[in-house]
Amino acid sequence: MPTYEYCCATCGYDFEARQKFQDEPLTVCPKCGSALHKVFSSVGVVFKGSGFYSTDNHSSAKPAAHQPEKTEKASPAASETAAPAPAKTSS
Repeated sequence: MPTYEYCCATCGYDFEARQKFQDEPLTVCPKCGSALHKVFSSVGVVFKGSGFYSTDNHSSAKPAAHQPEKTEKASPAASETAAPAPAKTSS
């Protein structure tokens, strides 16, 4: 459940209330009965690492689509006709 901060327009009473998203916002100050308003502040989220900002290092060229490497298989005929390795002679 999110926590919302409220402030009274008349007495300045400041408080937080945990409410569901579906709940209506509070409108009456619990201290003096005057009108309340919701206080909005910055969110405490920090994005760290690469890839979050447009200023991150990006290559100027778009990367090519991933293509699997082609492996050439030796044909059976080529392996049969290959010359055998010379035999070692003892001296």
